[in-house]
Amino acid sequence: MRSWQLRCPGMRSVVAGYAKRRITGRGGCRLVRIHNHARLRHHEMVTKRDIPDAVRKMRVAGVTEWRAAGLTKPQVRSLVRSGDLVRLRHGVYATRSAIEWGKASPARSHALLVIGVQAAAGRDSVASHHSAALIQGLDLFPAASSTVILTRSKARRCARDKSEGVFFHVAELPDGHVTKVLGARVTSVPRTVVDLARVSSFMSAVVTADSALRAGAITKEALVAVCDACAGWPGIRQARRAVDFSDPRAESVLESCARVVFAEHGLEAPVLQFTVTARDFRYSVDFYWPGQRVIAEADGEVKYSDPRRAIKQLERDQRLRDLGYQVVHFTWRELFRDAGAVTGRIRRALGR
Repeated sequence: MRSWQLRCPGMRSVVAGYAKRRITGRGGCRLVRIHNHARLRHHEMVTKRDIPDAVRKMRVAGVTEWRAAGLTKPQVRSLVRSGDLVRLRHGVYATRSAIEWGKASPARSHALLVIGVQAAAGRDSVASHHSAALIQGLDLFPAASSTVILTRSKARRCARDKSEGVFFHVAELPDGHVTKVLGARVTSVPRTVVDLARVSSFMSAVVTADSALRAGAITKEALVAVCDACAGWPGIRQARRAVDFSDPRAESVLESCARVVFAEHGLEAPVLQFTVTARDFRYSVDFYWPGQRVIAEADGEVKYSDPRRAIKQLERDQRLRDLGYQVVHFTWRELFRDAGAVTGRIRRALGR
């Protein structure tokens, strides 16, 4: 069965079937002969009235879910062309509002990637390790790549552990170890810290553990509980060591790294964030060895790029030295280029 439809300039409509031929009529209108509603192709166009509520809302879904929401395949193609849907990966599309939402922060951006992968790989896949840490806003050292890291239970084990920017781990996922953050299913913060500590260097593990404790997201007891629940798992001994060493008083990635360097070079563990109080000032210092009245300060590059801050730092140091303290400064570059030189300066100050 064939039918005819009149289309005029500026008129947008949904047309079913293939166009057989076009005839230009008077007034600039086009008369299009089409087949019945068996299939929808090039002439299908979508008006705002035709768009289901699912597209107007912030959402990420696979093609099957979009079709269940009321969209046909040609409508999906039309919405992709118009920018109302954006392809995240093969067979997975996000609404325009979801894409805009993801631009607000690195955590949201990665959460959007994770949700897209979960739509394709299965909603029971859980973001873990670096992906979970990114979404939860935990510090990572070194910075993580954009690869999505997922954990599946043994029951969902698949033949491949890698797929198009995705890496899969296989491990048990008790209910208490899974939560939802920014719309993505992720491992809980204690499980994230322990998972990373099992597979990362000691320094990387301490950076993330210190960050989680400093943010107040967890307690050390919660970390110990996860270690106990994962007893016998690969890397759990090194995870316990990192948990034991972690300290919420380390206020930055640099300070966490410095703590590890000090320990590796045999320095006595310093007091963190010690407050020096005098009659006319009160200063908090990064590291303090009370027996020798030695202070060490971890300096970011920004401090030295601002002349006013640099001058204030010199004045502060002089006040501390006038009170009998010894002050040692070090930067990122010094700590990672020649850690021995940094610890040597501190050791000499301690030996005076």
